[in-house]
Amino acid sequence: MHGLLDNMDFIHSTIPDVIIIKPKVFGDDRGFFMETFRSVSFSEVGIPTDFVQDNHSGSRRGTLRGLHYQIRHAQGKLFRVIVGEVYDVAVDLRRNSHTFAQWVGIHLSAENKQQLWIPQGFAHGFYVLSEWAEIVYKTTDYYAPQWERCLLWNDPDIRVEWPLLDEEPPLLSEKDLQGMPFNKADLYD
Repeated sequence: MHGLLDNMDFIHSTIPDVIIIKPKVFGDDRGFFMETFRSVSFSEVGIPTDFVQDNHSGSRRGTLRGLHYQIRHAQGKLFRVIVGEVYDVAVDLRRNSHTFAQWVGIHLSAENKQQLWIPQGFAHGFYVLSEWAEIVYKTTDYYAPQWERCLLWNDPDIRVEWPLLDEEPPLLSEKDLQGMPFNKADLYD
């Protein structure tokens, strides 16, 4: 699918509701220019455009953040990397979805300039592959800590294939260490 004026390509991942956005990059010896958001183009492919919050995160190599979601006030996320590289993962937690309990992983980097649309109803996380990575993302609802949940990053039922560096355990926050196993997690109806 192509966005307006063909400045972006929208590619459905193996979970069709999770969409990879590839911008057209205009560059020369001075640098580059690209569009990262155009309301009309996003609407054409069914991505909401009513974002209410922007976030910016920085993490060092080997950090894994996730798998996070809000059981109420669920957030759709438009996610991109502006420094470094991450492996970005979305897990479908929608009971009535034909891709329920499936996951998709995408390499996102400052170099490939791709974005990922993760709709409501998914747990989301990423693993930092570069020495340092910075991520910016838009959300469709506000952060609501009382509804935040964390799915165990290495849950044996989901089996995300994280590309762990040197087979070393990832750097995790206390919250992420306490993630719930899939068989006990709050899910979306």
